[in-house]
Amino acid sequence: MQFLLLICADVSLVPDDAFANGCEGWTEELLERGVLKDGGTGLHAPASARTVRVRPMEEGDEVSITDGPFAETKELIGGTCILECDTLDEAVAHAARHPSARYGAIEVRPIWDPTTPAPWT
Repeated sequence: MQFLLLICADVSLVPDDAFANGCEGWTEELLERGVLKDGGTGLHAPASARTVRVRPMEEGDEVSITDGPFAETKELIGGTCILECDTLDEAVAHAARHPSARYGAIEVRPIWDPTTPAPWT
């Protein structure tokens, strides 16, 4: 089963040398073991983002584009990873070893296979 890791950081807690050693071997180890499927993806700063919303109106759709992230927050999404694990507990154990978990949070979420019934129904 695949799991998405949303890697978030409290920018006020990120140490100055946080990126000097990459993920301290975490990425290489999980790639070698076949657990990390995508190599991970880092994101540019939130200021480079655009948030898009479309709302139906009587005269047609209203498109709203806002500079920056969706909401004001202390924790910002800094990257993602996809893991292949047997269980959610296994994915959580790997996430707990990620260096960013020390100064932020990592949300671990199963990836939904769209060929199966929606998990929220």
